[in-house]
Amino acid sequence: METSILSATQKYAASALFALALHHSQVHQKRPMNPLVSLKEEPIGEGASTNKTISVSDNPQLWIHENSGLLLPVFRLMGVNDQAWDGLKETAGVSTQARHHVGSFLTLLSEENDGVSSGIGEKELALLKAVDATMICTESFLADSEDIERSREYEAKCRERCGYPLAELAAAAMDPNGSIQRTTLNISTDEENVEGSGIRVSEKPMEEGKLLTEERKLTVLYELLSACVADNVSDDGSKGYDARHRVALRLLATWLDVKWIKMEAMEIMVASSLMVPLNEDEEGVKIKTDDWKRGSMIGAAALTGGTLMALTGGLAAPAIAQGLGALAPTLGSIVPAVGAGGFAAAASATGSVAGSVTVAASFGAAGAGLAGSKMAKRTGGLDEFEFKQTGKNHNQDRLAVGIFISGIVFEEEDFLRPWEDLNDNLERYVLKWETENLIALNRGIREWLTSRIAVNVMQGGAMLTVLSTLLAALTLPAALVTASGLIDSAWAIAVDRSDKAGKLLAEVLLKGLHGNRPVTLVGFSLGARVIFKCLQCLAEANGDNAGIVERVVLLGAAVSINDEKWEDARKMVAGRFVNVYSTSDWTLGIIFRASILSTGVAGTQPVDLEGIENVDATEFIEGHSSYLWMTKKILRQIDLEYYYPFFMTAQPKTQQEKTS
Repeated sequence: METSILSATQKYAASALFALALHHSQVHQKRPMNPLVSLKEEPIGEGASTNKTISVSDNPQLWIHENSGLLLPVFRLMGVNDQAWDGLKETAGVSTQARHHVGSFLTLLSEENDGVSSGIGEKELALLKAVDATMICTESFLADSEDIERSREYEAKCRERCGYPLAELAAAAMDPNGSIQRTTLNISTDEENVEGSGIRVSEKPMEEGKLLTEERKLTVLYELLSACVADNVSDDGSKGYDARHRVALRLLATWLDVKWIKMEAMEIMVASSLMVPLNEDEEGVKIKTDDWKRGSMIGAAALTGGTLMALTGGLAAPAIAQGLGALAPTLGSIVPAVGAGGFAAAASATGSVAGSVTVAASFGAAGAGLAGSKMAKRTGGLDEFEFKQTGKNHNQDRLAVGIFISGIVFEEEDFLRPWEDLNDNLERYVLKWETENLIALNRGIREWLTSRIAVNVMQGGAMLTVLSTLLAALTLPAALVTASGLIDSAWAIAVDRSDKAGKLLAEVLLKGLHGNRPVTLVGFSLGARVIFKCLQCLAEANGDNAGIVERVVLLGAAVSINDEKWEDARKMVAGRFVNVYSTSDWTLGIIFRASILSTGVAGTQPVDLEGIENVDATEFIEGHSSYLWMTKKILRQIDLEYYYPFFMTAQPKTQQEKTS
C-alpha cells in the first residue's frame, strides 16, 4: 500500500497543529478576536503548570475531548502513534504556551525527510500544480458570476416599489463598496490596518510558517482535510464533514498564510475522489471501497419541476479532469485512502451525473435532498417550504452549502434576486417559504408607511430622533399603537410561520438532506428569525448538533434580544456569528415593539453577548426594505471567508488617524 509523503514526525506535528487550531476555534466562539499572542508576550516557562490547570479529560464539552469524536479519528487517520494522543490533546487544551507550541510544530514541519526518496519534492510540487489549476478554475467562476447591471436594475425596481429616491442609487453606483462600521461589544479591537488597502484584519500569519514551502503547506492541509472528511462515518455508512473541522482548517490556513480559496480547491479535489465507486489494489484487482461508499447511488438525486438534479458533481473544467488523470499516481500517494486508481477514476467521472450523485449520497443526501424537502410542509404547519438552487456552483463538487432566506417579499422574485451573483464558492440554495403571507405583510407595511397616521408621526424626522427612546419605553404612544395595529394581524401570522419554518429547517439539517456538509445560513428580516429559531431547535434537539452550521449572518433580524436564548444559538455555530443592524430601522423597531412587546430587537441594535460580531449598517439602510438590494454589498464587506471578524472600509485610515 502506498504511504503518505509526510514523515512520521511531520504527521505528528501536523496533527498537533490541527488539535491546537480545533481548540482555539472553540475558544473564539466567545472571543472571536482573541488571536495568539506574540512570542515576546508569551515568555517560555510561565504558567506551564499551575494549580488551576484542568485536564482536557475532565471537560467533556471541549471539541478536543474524546466524546466529541472530532480529534482522535484524525490522529488515527494521520498515523499518529496512539500513545501520543493524550499528550497532544492535553497540549492543545491546557497549555499556556500555545504560541510557542505552534511555532515549534511549524518548525518540525519544515524539516526535510531523512532517508526518504527525493521524489517527495516532486510529489508536493504536483499537488501544488493541481491545487493551482483547480483554484484558477474556481476563480474564473467567481469572476464571471456577478452581473452588475442586472443588480442595479433590481435595486432601481425595489426603490421605486418601496418609495425610496433613485438619487441614492446613483450615489451607490459611484461607490459600490460604501462604508460599514462594526461595533465590537465584548470583543477586542486590536486591529491592524493594511497600508493603503482599506482592509483590516486581526492577526498576521505565524512567523515560523515562512520556514515552510508553499508545497509543504498545501500537503499538510490536504492530508488533514482528507482525514477530516474520512473520519466521520455514520451508522448508515454515509459521510460527514463537520463544520468544526472546517473552522479549524480555516484557522490553520490563516496561521500558514494559505488563501482560503486554495483550501476550497482542495475540497473540490477531495470531493472528486468520492465519485469513485470502486478502487483498485496494487495488483489491479477491483475491490470494494470503504463502507461509507456503499449504496451511494441510492436516492441521491432530487426531482425539481420534473428535472433530475444532482446535488453535487464534476469539476468545472475538462482541463482539471485531465490534470487529475495525469497526476493520479502522485495524488494517490499523498492520500493513500483514495489511491492512484481512485484519482484516475475521479478524473474519468468528472462532470458526469453518476459522479454527481455519488458525491451527494456519500455525504448522506438521502431521498430527495434539499430540493425535495418542499414536501415536508405537509407536516410542518406551513403552506410553503421549498428550496431553490441559485448560483453556478451546483454540480461542482462543493463541500460546503449556503442557505439564504429572504424575509421581505413584495413579489416572488424577492426570494431569489437578493442572493444572485454572490461572490463565494458555496453550493447555494434559497428558501422559498410562505409567499402569500409574506407578500401580504410587506404590502401592508408599505400601505401603513403611506397612511395619514404614519405620515403625521414621521413629520419633521421625529421618528428617527426618538426611535431609541421608543424602543426602551414600557408603553408606546397611542398613535403608534394605532398605526402598527393596521398590520398587526399579518405580522403575527408571519412571525408564527417564521418560527415554524425555523423548526422545519432544523429538521432538514438534522436529517442531513444537505449532504452532511458545513452550512452557512444568511437571512434578513423574518428570514433572519427563521435562522435563529432553527439554531434554537438544533440546541434543543438530542445529540451533538454543534457541527452542522459553520457561519451565520442575521441582517435586520426580527428577533428579541432579551427574550431569546442567544447563548444557546451561538453554541450551534462553529465559526463567525454576525448580527447586522441599523439604528434607524424604525419600521422594524416599531412594528416589532408593538406586536411582540419586547424592548430590544436585534435588527436595530447590537447584541451584547460574547462571540456575536455586531455590524452597524445604519449608513447603508434607508429603511427596512433596503436589505433587498443592500445585502450583497454588506456581505461583500463582511467577507465571511476570513476566519477572524473582518470588514472593508471605503477609504483606508490616514497616518493621522492611526496615531490619534
